[in-house]
Amino acid sequence: MDKAVVIKLGGATLGSHDTTIADIVALQERGRSLVLVHGGGKMITSWLQKRGIKTRFINGERVTDKATLEVVVSVLAGVVNKEIVADINARGGMAVGISGVDGALIQGRVKNKELGYVGEVAKINPAPLEVLLKAGYIPVVAPIAMADKAEKSPRVLNINADIVAGEIAAAIGAEKLVFLTDVAGVSDQSGNLLSRLSPGEAEALVASGTASGGMIPKIKACLRALSGASAACIIADGRQSHALLDDINGKSGGTIIKK
Repeated sequence: MDKAVVIKLGGATLGSHDTTIADIVALQERGRSLVLVHGGGKMITSWLQKRGIKTRFINGERVTDKATLEVVVSVLAGVVNKEIVADINARGGMAVGISGVDGALIQGRVKNKELGYVGEVAKINPAPLEVLLKAGYIPVVAPIAMADKAEKSPRVLNINADIVAGEIAAAIGAEKLVFLTDVAGVSDQSGNLLSRLSPGEAEALVASGTASGGMIPKIKACLRALSGASAACIIADGRQSHALLDDINGKSGGTIIKK
């Protein structure tokens, strides 16, 4: 699994990722081992609005009460996951959709009471990923975690997909972690794209507040992956045509963070 590439497909790019799915299938046909982690925030917000449930974020993470958790699980582990898997398989790829609950892949604990039923990763069990990769499948992972034994209720937790991608990359020693999002990459205070960063420079952007909102968990996930065996982390605009192939081939137009 040390040659695997972990790809995080942002929820904001869902619906505009036709070339991303094609790129994923093309990479698999070339023999690349891929693990896909997806978000679904845009669809979750839409479903919550239809049900009259207000959405609130703290540092880029969705505050999750019981009603919100039911929607999160239904959308992420259900609709979004299966649409992505169906799209990959329909294009000739081989993918299997799972959540962090399946095979106890992601074990989590409540992060803090202010966020509600939002978890932090306590442990990654890479065995389910290893089985699927060895069998030639792309694991498509919904970021829902199984609560550890200390949590009596609920048994399922919502975990930020960016953090999940970073933890999986670190746990399997992935070669590379790629974030496909709806922005060009990491920018400085003037809004100029930063094409290359060291881990220290990336961490400083978070500490200074230059990186904010949804970029915070992405950078933290990159730092987590780089603390392991990952050689590089890329944050790029997934809406651009064949952005993933460009990233894998070293032609990223986004931000690359590496040691």
